[in-house]
Amino acid sequence: MGLLALAIAPGIAICLFIYFKDKHNREPIGLLVWAFILGMLSVLPAAIFELATGKPIDHMANSTIGYIAFFAYGIVAFSEEGCKFLMLRLFIYPRKAFDEPFDGIIYAVMVGMGFATLENVGYVLQNGFANGVIRMFLSVPAHATFAIMMGYFVSLAKFGNGNKKLYFFLALLCPIIFHGTFDFFLFLNSDVLHISGALASFIIAIILSRRAIKKKQMVSQAFINGAISVMGNENLPS
Repeated sequence: MGLLALAIAPGIAICLFIYFKDKHNREPIGLLVWAFILGMLSVLPAAIFELATGKPIDHMANSTIGYIAFFAYGIVAFSEEGCKFLMLRLFIYPRKAFDEPFDGIIYAVMVGMGFATLENVGYVLQNGFANGVIRMFLSVPAHATFAIMMGYFVSLAKFGNGNKKLYFFLALLCPIIFHGTFDFFLFLNSDVLHISGALASFIIAIILSRRAIKKKQMVSQAFINGAISVMGNENLPS
């Protein structure tokens, strides 16, 4: 029971953190829970794709650098971020409650944490307490940063006046790049290199995510106050 609580707690904590960042127009709890469940459901097609197209992670030790990169970016990151994106795009994006710019981040994080929480339960129950502690501070928050990037661009697609197809493409591409980089270093058979590389990509993702949250909070406030009717072209804030 303790391991299960350890596995679930990080994702729930991040959901609560991002929920209270929505200061202007709180989202309906039911839809937030549904987004979380959709994230959990997205684990299944992602797992099927990974099992059908690549070797198990525990067999990666003797693989070439090229295959490890392909597996990290083209199989794991592509399948996991792709499935999360589809859940967000197909089932949450059209909802009336998705009605202001910060909502892209809110709902993307709920989907991402649903995925990360179910995935985390499997890893922690299989590998024990120490693994759960490590994943609490690394893997689960990493999934949150990937989700924030996805939500940032999905929000631009919903409310922006730029190229919607480009924003959807970036909503998928940016998380894949950071997720793939994070996993690539973890899959390498080198303790120092894989820890330092994964941490470096994680820290950059955190910095970009914090800036994205602040930017969307400001834009949402102006949007709700009627200062702007649509969002202009934006990049990830500098």
